[in-house]
Amino acid sequence: MTKPVLVVTNQVPADRAGALAELHKAEGIKLAIYDGKQHHGSPGLDDPGVPFIRSSQKGIYRLAASGRYRAVIATSAGRVALPAAYAGARRAGIPFIYWTGIWHQVSTPAHLAAAPLVRWIEAHADAVIAYGPHVAQYVKGHGAKNVHLAPQPVDVQFWSEPGRPAAWRQQLGEPSLLVGVAGRSGVDKGVGVAIEAWQRGALASHGAMLVIAGDDDGGRADQPSVRALGKLSAAQMRDLYAAADIWLVPSVATRAFREPWGLVVNEAMLQGAAVIASDAVGAAAGGLVSDGETGLIVEAGDEAALAAATQSLERDPALREKLAAAGLQAAANYDYAAWTAGCSAALESVRAGRSAC
Repeated sequence: MTKPVLVVTNQVPADRAGALAELHKAEGIKLAIYDGKQHHGSPGLDDPGVPFIRSSQKGIYRLAASGRYRAVIATSAGRVALPAAYAGARRAGIPFIYWTGIWHQVSTPAHLAAAPLVRWIEAHADAVIAYGPHVAQYVKGHGAKNVHLAPQPVDVQFWSEPGRPAAWRQQLGEPSLLVGVAGRSGVDKGVGVAIEAWQRGALASHGAMLVIAGDDDGGRADQPSVRALGKLSAAQMRDLYAAADIWLVPSVATRAFREPWGLVVNEAMLQGAAVIASDAVGAAAGGLVSDGETGLIVEAGDEAALAAATQSLERDPALREKLAAAGLQAAANYDYAAWTAGCSAALESVRAGRSAC
């Protein structure tokens, strides 16, 4: 019987479970889930739906070194888990693959202290799996030589099912133009930038409305044309995307964060919303949002530029529809199969793919 691949991660949010299930079907994996800080908007699942074991970060070394796996894939999260996974794979004499979405040096003291070790691992991993070309360029700059792209996927079938926009538009008073933005507390998704841009653009005078989905409006949704909706279920979000004419993804880079991807881009595109993203969003740097083709890109934190871009799409419905149609077509390619193919290519490159065993 072929040994599984050990995949080391700190949690499995619901939007990643489907991708891991696809990878398990293709390659046979076992997850090692360790304790650590949450980096996703949704909590980790108690049961990720694939074989798994829970471990301390230090315990990852023993698992990786156990001889029970044919390769180790580890993410960039965790203070100890990444070097433990690398050292364990080396002890077992099996390939080590680094899976990362980082494309910018986080400048907190802890991350700066760890940077030399992480860069050494990037350069010495047998292969690297990158979220997109922006990440590939970053790790190649640190010496990575065997880099494979595994584009950030969503459940394309779910997010492209026809939404029900009528209920949202009726509930919101049938705005002439509906613009959406998603935010959550603890990570700067640029909600404040979106609200300032909205006020600057004065679209409310045309009967337009800005809606905020999530738990972070900072108490700023205090005007009739800005509505905070709170946390929504996936089905509610799908319907809201379908109702929206434009979706804003105005993330801002900070010392501790730069948007690795932004799955909200994929989701909104699959429901036919025209997307405006900042250049601090991985999906923009990684090519899903292509300026003037599948969406618009503005400088992060530039309220005037975001206002102008929103106004341009309000004035030009034909452009809005063109960008939305192209975005939908592009986002359909970012599915679980494409992500799995990238991971399988990395495994094959180090002779650890299932077909080579």
